[in-house]
Amino acid sequence: MEFPATIPDHEGVRMNTPATHDVIISGAGPVGLFLACELALAKCSVLILEKAQNPHSSLKQLPFGMRGLSTPTIEALYRRGLLKELEIHKRLKTSTPVQAPRRQGGHFAGIPFLDSNIDTSQWSYRLPSSTDTSLISEMAELESVLARRAEALGVAIKRGLAITGFHQTEDGVTVQSGGQSFQAKWLVGCDGSRSVVRKVGGFEFAGTEPEFTGYSAQIDIADPEKLSPGRNLTSTGLYFQSQPGYLVMVEFDGGAAHRAEPPTLEHIQGALRRVSNTDVTISALHAVTTWTDRARQATTYRNGRVFLAGDAAHIHAPLGGQGLNLGLGDATNLGWKLAATLQKRAPEGLLDSYQTERHPLGVQVLDWSRAQVAIMNPSPQARALNAIIRDLMNTCDGATYMAARVWGVFTHYDLGGNHPLIGHSVPNFEFEDGATIGELMHDGHAILLDFEGNASLKTLASEYGGRIKYVSGRAKEQFGLSSALIRPDGFIAWASDGTPDGSEFQNAAARWLMKESV
Repeated sequence: MEFPATIPDHEGVRMNTPATHDVIISGAGPVGLFLACELALAKCSVLILEKAQNPHSSLKQLPFGMRGLSTPTIEALYRRGLLKELEIHKRLKTSTPVQAPRRQGGHFAGIPFLDSNIDTSQWSYRLPSSTDTSLISEMAELESVLARRAEALGVAIKRGLAITGFHQTEDGVTVQSGGQSFQAKWLVGCDGSRSVVRKVGGFEFAGTEPEFTGYSAQIDIADPEKLSPGRNLTSTGLYFQSQPGYLVMVEFDGGAAHRAEPPTLEHIQGALRRVSNTDVTISALHAVTTWTDRARQATTYRNGRVFLAGDAAHIHAPLGGQGLNLGLGDATNLGWKLAATLQKRAPEGLLDSYQTERHPLGVQVLDWSRAQVAIMNPSPQARALNAIIRDLMNTCDGATYMAARVWGVFTHYDLGGNHPLIGHSVPNFEFEDGATIGELMHDGHAILLDFEGNASLKTLASEYGGRIKYVSGRAKEQFGLSSALIRPDGFIAWASDGTPDGSEFQNAAARWLMKESV
């Protein structure tokens, strides 16, 4: 049986003998790299094909490369020992409050909420010893950290090779790239908003069309006094200067100016004059990229042996770094499930749960983006709504709600079960000896956490061999828990407050893990 999504080999091009891998990933951005790390950690062979020859782009460096990392992303990096490698994290950890004040916690449609207004006590199951709820990272540094880890784990990264086509059967996928042919059991498209894998794969990409064109540009301005500093709303859009020479601008033109080719200096100057309502002059254009608020999502993230993750699966306005975090969440969710399938230790339906768990979160983020665009519009109606939202965000409850949404604090999956922690990220429990759950997850195994040292639970865990790590001991704060089953991605699959029900544990474990063969 053959699936759709094929492109014939280029005529006249002789294909080399296919190299065999467990998984080929298209795209060496943060999503593709993190997915590769997860797979390689589970001893899968991975090849990444990346169309760009040089991974170092000025648009990935500060300030354009700045991205807010959400709580689930920070936790995922911490649980794999990667967070400590980020220089920005090291600086924040060693800085005093005077050196690194944190006034603005984030924003919604450019409206800031302040740390001082956020009441974290409203967030159940957050521990004082937990990782940060949000951090600022640089795309270039994040990619470098992930690439180093991937290569250390044995991942092959081939740059300057764009996927041009592929053909899949029931047994595997043959990928064409740069006149070469590569063979794998699975293919994952992490190749961005213009994903070739998505297009070739025949995935439906449904959604809404844009209302604006956004610009991020590094420029020299001959008369900078004509522009106001900070974020400025105007009758046609907005412009924002974070520091001299760096400009972010939005013009509500229906996305008409968004093109694959970078715009010219003359085009940028014309747009800036229209948005700022000045005759400002740009004397030099060093780097620029355009973007829109087009919001689309693949209706399914899988077609046979082909998956989508990150921007290949969903696109929206890049407001608040939601896209990066959503994509890294895809990789965290898919990695351990695909590895278990490759190693023939996946229960029935495990791969299907990637779609059922991640697609609804994509829907939420796209709607969150659309809501921001709605109140960024320069119309009188949107301005009135903007003022109301601003007032609400200046309240404690408003700021706390916005922070929880922006930082992903409430991220959870509907996994069934009666305990309120099921489907949520496990708190970073700290044991009496100082060890934490996050540190115990560096090897990517599931964990049975047993605070009470229950002998029957230890016996049940042993039936899964090395697939479940049994951890017993008292924690400094336990929220009344006696035991919990933690999936490899850090989400709780089962929990108990009192005497654990062995049959409930077995049912939950059987849904996500397969017992070791006798």
